[in-house]
Amino acid sequence: MRAVGYRQSLPIADPASLVDLDLPRPAAAGRDLLVRVEAVSVNPVDTKVRSGAIPLGEGTRVLGWDAAGTVVEAGPEATRFKAGDAVFYAGELTRPGTNAEFHLVDERIVGRKPESLGFAEAAALPLTAITAWEALFDRLDVHRPVPGAAPAVLIVGGAGGVGSVAVQLARRLTGLAVIATASRPETRSWAEDLGAHHVVDHAEPLAAQVEALGLGAPGFVFCTTHTLQHLPEIVKLIAPQGRLCVIDDPASLDVMPLKLKSVSLHWELMYTRSLFGTADMGQQGALLDEVSRLVDAGEIRTTLSDVLGPIDAATLKRAHALIEGGKAKGKVVLEGWR
Repeated sequence: MRAVGYRQSLPIADPASLVDLDLPRPAAAGRDLLVRVEAVSVNPVDTKVRSGAIPLGEGTRVLGWDAAGTVVEAGPEATRFKAGDAVFYAGELTRPGTNAEFHLVDERIVGRKPESLGFAEAAALPLTAITAWEALFDRLDVHRPVPGAAPAVLIVGGAGGVGSVAVQLARRLTGLAVIATASRPETRSWAEDLGAHHVVDHAEPLAAQVEALGLGAPGFVFCTTHTLQHLPEIVKLIAPQGRLCVIDDPASLDVMPLKLKSVSLHWELMYTRSLFGTADMGQQGALLDEVSRLVDAGEIRTTLSDVLGPIDAATLKRAHALIEGGKAKGKVVLEGWR
């Protein structure tokens, strides 16, 4: 089967950073599904693993986590799906990735593809939807108010992949005022179109901008990027006893400034459930089914911003370079095979 991978961690400009491969087609066992991959999207985790920032062992490795496709085979213990079902999912961190024609995935972390979306549009959603959902509802627990705080959530990086979904979920499923950050005219418009009540500029000090909105101190902050840079301003603007959720990878993080306000810090990694086989691992499949329902009901929309081309090494290199440049808006997707 056709696939794209790498053999050593190299800068994306190196010709060998990603290469086209011919690999054996796997077979489904246990609770696995064998999915014919129709479309994939690219996330920062792809670039971090390829560059060695997240080491996952030696040898040839196929990257990719987001995928949408069709089940071609179900393992003997699989009960949720059958051959012919259209699905979308985000895969597991330590297993071979979705940049392959056929991919094995545990059915517990798989959702039914929204009927109203094509494969490319659906592939943009799983990883970011799971991350945003778990951050808002499992980590920040936004349905539980912070006493005395403004009923508001600040989403730092509101036009990025995760932020684009978080803005929609917070707007549609909570009564919170949604404050997003964006620094360019096109990303400000993107965040507003997705439902942000207010957009502030993360290239400028955040605390004064949030205070100027007249809402009061937000009880919740979801920081999707550059946490180390933004933490001093977050400490200033968040309400006492507020809750902060972080998903990026600062080299170090001094959390002592959070103590004075008794601010709780929550980490979100959407791979935790599958990495450890947690008892609630199946919640991710259920979560994706709910996202699918919300999409088909017109409550939220895909965050696809561009389909770059087919799934091959050349196109994936372009996608990785775009992500590493930090200028991506929404999600970039690859669809089909040459």
